[in-house]
Amino acid sequence: MGDQSYGIDPATVQFMAAEIKKVYDMGLQISVVIGGGNIFRGVEASVKGMERASADYMGMLATVINALALQNSLEKLGLETRVQSAIEMRELAESYIRRKAVRHLEKGRIVIFAAGTGNPYFTTDTAAALRAMEIGAEVILKGTKVDGVYTADPAKDPAAKKYDVISYFDVIKQDLKVMDSTAITLCMDNNLPIVVFDIKKTDNIRKLLLGQKIGTTVVKGDR
Repeated sequence: MGDQSYGIDPATVQFMAAEIKKVYDMGLQISVVIGGGNIFRGVEASVKGMERASADYMGMLATVINALALQNSLEKLGLETRVQSAIEMRELAESYIRRKAVRHLEKGRIVIFAAGTGNPYFTTDTAAALRAMEIGAEVILKGTKVDGVYTADPAKDPAAKKYDVISYFDVIKQDLKVMDSTAITLCMDNNLPIVVFDIKKTDNIRKLLLGQKIGTTVVKGDR
C-alpha cells in the first residue's frame, strides 16, 4: 500500500516487480508469497468481533487481489508468471499443485502463491514456510519495513540493537515477532534459513543474494 493507509499503490507494486526482475535476471528461481494486510486483516477483524474463520478467509481473498496486482506488474516487465491459489478460483488463478509449481520454476516462470494455506488460523508467514518446504527453496527472504531483527521495536526503543545472526530458538524465546511461532518452528525443524530485511530499499534483494550482509539471518545455532 506504499505510504497510503489502505489499498494498492501502483508505484509500490511496480517497485517490487522491478526488484524481483533484478533477481530473476541473475538466473535464480523465484517464488513469492504475498499477504493481504493492506486490504483486510483477518486477525484484527476477529478481535473486533467477527468470527475468526470467516475473517481469515476474507484475508486470504485479499492476498489473491495483491497477487494479481503483482503478476500484472511483472508481466509488464516481460516476465512469465503463474499465480497459484490455495483456494480454487479457476477463472483467476491455478489451484496450488506442488509438482506443477516446481515445473513452472524449472521453466523459468515466477510463481506467486496466494490465499495462504487455504485454511483459517494459519498466517501468511506459515504459508511462506510451508510452500518453501514443498518446493525445496534454499532460503526464505522475509521483506519488512525495518532492516532486520532487533532486541526491541526500534521505532519505540532507541536503545534497541540489531542482530546480524540469531537462532530460531532465540527468536521464539524472546518473542521477537519475526514470523509467527508456527512458521519459525517449521523452518527450524527443516533447517531452512530466514533472512529478514528492509524490502523498501532499492537493490536489497539482489545484494542479499550476492552475499552482502543485509538484514538479519535466522538459522539453527549461533553461526
